Amino acid sequence: MNTKKGNAWGLLPMGVFIVFYLTLGILFEYVMEIPMGFYNVPIVVAFLVAILVACLQNRKVDFETKLSLMGQGVGDKNIITMLLIFMMAGIFVGVVGRESAESVAYFVLSITPPRLAVCMLFLISCFISTAMGTSVGTITLITPIAVAIAQSSGFSVALCVGTVVGGAMFGDNLSFVSDTTIAACNGQGCAMKDKFRTNFLIVLPAAIVTFFLILFLSFQADIQANPTSDYDLVQIIPYVLVLISGVIGINVFVTLLIGILSGCVIMLSTSAVDVPGLLANMGAGASGMFETAMVAILVAALCALIRQNGGFDALLNGIRKVFRGKRGGQLGVGLLVGVMDIATANNTVAIVISNPIASDMAKEYGISPRKTASLLDTFSCIFQGFLPYGAQILVALSAVSTLGVTMNAFDIMKYMYYPMMLLFSSLVFIFFVPEKQKKADRH
Repeated sequence: MNTKKGNAWGLLPMGVFIVFYLTLGILFEYVMEIPMGFYNVPIVVAFLVAILVACLQNRKVDFETKLSLMGQGVGDKNIITMLLIFMMAGIFVGVVGRESAESVAYFVLSITPPRLAVCMLFLISCFISTAMGTSVGTITLITPIAVAIAQSSGFSVALCVGTVVGGAMFGDNLSFVSDTTIAACNGQGCAMKDKFRTNFLIVLPAAIVTFFLILFLSFQADIQANPTSDYDLVQIIPYVLVLISGVIGINVFVTLLIGILSGCVIMLSTSAVDVPGLLANMGAGASGMFETAMVAILVAALCALIRQNGGFDALLNGIRKVFRGKRGGQLGVGLLVGVMDIATANNTVAIVISNPIASDMAKEYGISPRKTASLLDTFSCIFQGFLPYGAQILVALSAVSTLGVTMNAFDIMKYMYYPMMLLFSSLVFIFFVPEKQKKADRH
């Protein structure tokens, strides 16, 4: 058992980051009323300020040694793996494009009775977010369709949009190409297929209950017809291949390579894009991951200094006093990443920050890497789903406003049944369903 006393002042850089980022975010969002204010805060600058504070601490260690410590943190195998997967996932999404997501939506709606349109919106959002690995991208694409369904069929706009946002969080938590999954799995050193199987048992009950809740509400509304549009299902083949490859346990690099190659062949053969356009899309997809990758690098460097300064030991000692036993440790991991998500309004960043602390907690409480990764990803998505200043809700509000619909965050949040059910399901699995141990899980 870790009994090092630690040094609470070692956590000062993390506190500086949270105060810096949260203060500017609130200022931009609610005082200056800048659209997407939290996402206009330069998070890379916030981490650089935190690293500067960490470097100024512990004068007994010279600057060259601190640089070496940061280099060791950044050079960790899991960090390098994470960066490469981030880039490949970005390229995959860039290659395949997003028109195929709309094709899936309109195809399903074309064969669905109008009464079940909102239920299908939930399933469509679940599938597309799992295939694309991005909740924000799913919300951007499907929210206009949701508004069209509401306006043409008679369903509440808030119900339709809240259903899309909730379904988008399903894939954000589960997808093999989601940056949250990549960050959680590589941060805890577990295989994505193992984390997926652990997660799936938690999210499936939540998704089923959500589906029937929406179904119940659907029978309370007067409805008409579904909107229609053209669709091309051939373009969803790369998504399906990635999902199948990930579930059966093919190496994540091979899985993404299959998706990229199949996407290139299909997009070129269907004349959806030419070669220069395809290369440009690949570059744009990779560029979309640059900030996330840079955050992972800076957090790795920062955490190396915090660990050296005794911050993690102090934090772990504090957690040990509050949370008792394995179940308490699992709840502690969930609340840890939740607090980080509230502070940063970004579930991927919250996971990256929490990873090293959660890894220490997992060893302390005997939690397997796959369960720890699952807890980090699941609770970060739960908290993110309830943040009125989170990207998901802000993007949804932006999308509906461009279509002439006025509503606020809380109009949407009261219909986000999936995050609510996911929280309940997660607590049930923590306190009432014991984890089956594998040999590889034993510390």
